[in-house]
Amino acid sequence: QAQLVESGGGSVQAGGSLRLSCVVPEYTYSRDCLGWFRQNPGKEREGVAQIDAEGRTTYGDSVKGRFTISKADAKNTLYLLMNRVKPEDTAMYYCAADPDSGTWCRTLDWRNFRSWGQGTQVTVSS
Repeated sequence: QAQLVESGGGSVQAGGSLRLSCVVPEYTYSRDCLGWFRQNPGKEREGVAQIDAEGRTTYGDSVKGRFTISKADAKNTLYLLMNRVKPEDTAMYYCAADPDSGTWCRTLDWRNFRSWGQGTQVTVSS
């Protein structure tokens, strides 16, 4: 499985912004659907956003209009820009890759993703 490495988590006040980064192995970056997920203890992992090899994106309903997923091809890096954050955005955030995706990403569901990073914690205070 590919090794993904997240960074950029931390503490932020409600209404602020934070950008998460995830370095992805080149082979995975160029062909797989890449996504961001989040999870709190005792809760199911939630899909935040995903992006396919052509740059098409999908967002979870709770983050639409506030978060933006993007890629930097020269750096093999996946980003999640989090704007207007809310306390309910507090979670461990994970980047992931779906090697079985075709040209399009499949449903934004953690069960479709097989390679995961170690996670980065985001805490939003009110």
